[in-house]
Amino acid sequence: MDSTSIALPGSHVAAVNVDGDRVRIEFAPAYLIKSMTGSQERTRWRQNGALIFEGAAIDGDTPLPAFPAECLGGDVGENVYTYRDMIPVPLASRGHAHCALKFNAGELHVSADAVHLDMEDVPKYIEHLRPGQAGTLADEQ
Repeated sequence: MDSTSIALPGSHVAAVNVDGDRVRIEFAPAYLIKSMTGSQERTRWRQNGALIFEGAAIDGDTPLPAFPAECLGGDVGENVYTYRDMIPVPLASRGHAHCALKFNAGELHVSADAVHLDMEDVPKYIEHLRPGQAGTLADEQ
């Protein structure tokens, strides 16, 4: 099975927009990692998109960092699943949803009743990630 996910560390959050009980986290760009069954190699891509929380609230105890900002990592959760430093593509879920994203200047904490991911346009290829290749995400895995 092929899989695609957003790698949170290094992805850029352009803005966080709050409209009533909707929180929209804009990635510009998000860095995607694609893998194929049976292959040790992966590929890295970039694509803009948004992680949208419905029935949401931002934790008021933590001041929001200034955006745009580079994400250092964090957790995104939906129901019983928590994804560390990544977001699966596609993502759409109803039920308890949350995120805790880390930035140099602070953190963003959101809790919600639903979450979905809207990606824009098509992903743009960056590079192959080969096992043991210096200077790429492959070293960090």
